[in-house]
Amino acid sequence: MNVNIKNRFNNRYVRYGLVLAAGLFLGWLLFKGSSPKGENAQHVHEETEKQVWTCSMHPQIRMDKPGKCPICAMDLIPLKSSGGDDASIDPNAIQLSVEAVALANVQTTRVSRKNPVKDVRLYGTIQVDERLSQSQTSPVNGRIEKLQVSFTGESVKRGQTIATVYSPELLSAQQELIEAGKLQSSQPLLVEAAREKLRLWRLTDGQISAIEQSGKADPQVEIKSTVNGIVTSKNVNQGDYINQGSVLFEIADLSRVWALFDAYETDLPFLKNGDKVAFTLQAIPGETFSGTVTFIDPMLDPATRTSKVRVETPNGGMRLKPGMYAGATVSAPLKQYNDEIVIPKSAVLWTGKRSIVYIKQAGTDTPAFLLREIDLGPSLGDSYVVLSGLNDGDEIVTNGAFTIDASAQLEGKRSMMNTEAGHPATGHEGHTMTGSEGHSHAQAAAGDEHAMITAQGLCEMCKDRIEKAAKSVKGVSLASWDLSTKQLHLHFDPRQTDADKIAQAVAKAGHDTDKYKADKKVYDALPDCCKYRE
Repeated sequence: MNVNIKNRFNNRYVRYGLVLAAGLFLGWLLFKGSSPKGENAQHVHEETEKQVWTCSMHPQIRMDKPGKCPICAMDLIPLKSSGGDDASIDPNAIQLSVEAVALANVQTTRVSRKNPVKDVRLYGTIQVDERLSQSQTSPVNGRIEKLQVSFTGESVKRGQTIATVYSPELLSAQQELIEAGKLQSSQPLLVEAAREKLRLWRLTDGQISAIEQSGKADPQVEIKSTVNGIVTSKNVNQGDYINQGSVLFEIADLSRVWALFDAYETDLPFLKNGDKVAFTLQAIPGETFSGTVTFIDPMLDPATRTSKVRVETPNGGMRLKPGMYAGATVSAPLKQYNDEIVIPKSAVLWTGKRSIVYIKQAGTDTPAFLLREIDLGPSLGDSYVVLSGLNDGDEIVTNGAFTIDASAQLEGKRSMMNTEAGHPATGHEGHTMTGSEGHSHAQAAAGDEHAMITAQGLCEMCKDRIEKAAKSVKGVSLASWDLSTKQLHLHFDPRQTDADKIAQAVAKAGHDTDKYKADKKVYDALPDCCKYRE
């Protein structure tokens, strides 16, 4: 029997089998403690199943497994696991993981009450003060014998001779005075009538007395300037024949000038006569000038929807030259809205009828955000006055609100587009969309589309006009124009509008787009600083 056992161990197949059994037994001993058991294994499986994946560029995309974004083909990132929900979170709140909040750059701030001041931005040009501009005319018919002022831009002083005119009519009038002087004793009224005729032709009493004493008539009359200033227009040349009342020169006194600005109709309620205005010039960077609002045009330009605002300012040293581009800021305290809550514009999602902000829920471990409808007061440039809907200490989302709203739409909760909670966007079987389902339904479920069009313009006034024209189209939630690239970035609801309609609206406002050209009449009505066509 011992011999048989020994023979069996000598069999190589038996030896291989024993070595294999020993290896399996040792492996079981080493690794049996590291594998999940029972409830733990089931928990890991459930967590894997409940993991949600999204795109950092398109947060409206929700997938139940990793992969590529169906819109931009970027790698999806984990959003959150429903297994980590906080029981204290409001059921209507939108939950985001800490990683998703960081990737979406969601930022919050606590609101407080302030005394709001609206900064009104104005753009315009330096103009001649019309009250200090005068026409220099000829008092007689005749011929220009000599021009003492020969070019536009020349400086003249009051009383300076600017032209000499030969006039046969003047010669006859002087001869009448000489003849009437011979009858001074018998016809004094005749002499006085002859003198008055010469006075109407701007001869001084000294010149008239000289004619009476010398008894000689001079057919030439000197035309003298009636104002100090700069020649802005020269209408005659030496040797020209002129009539009485012909305008020889236009002379403007530039010791005071106007800064003439265009103000949008929405800004007019915050401007009034007497406001102090600080303005800068492109031609003189780094220096600030000041003036006072003296007139606001009561008529609105129907093409540009602006009204002229006149600011008077002294012009010492003649540094301010007519035609220079100017930009001004008027700080208008809104006393009727004192002690009201003021929030940044970036916090507000505006649907045209409703204004929405998202508030961070306090006392939760997982970031959670609640929708809140508010009533807005006047715009303060980069912020809004809030009339109702917020309380002191509320922590609102100031950056990334659109990302949170996209999550609310997909989860079927209240959002910009949904006034009441509905059903989350799902695939055909009611599950989170995956693969081809996400590709075919992504944009429709999000309710928003991104686009970019080219719009021509030259200044900040163009930027305001282009963005306002785009936002006037129903369905546009965001419009931002880049001055350097001429690109207009858009977010809009494709169910209400499209990029083509927005481009048409921008063109109607006077700015050429890549598909539509602005009407010439509308373009010509734009301020000079906005004229982009060569």
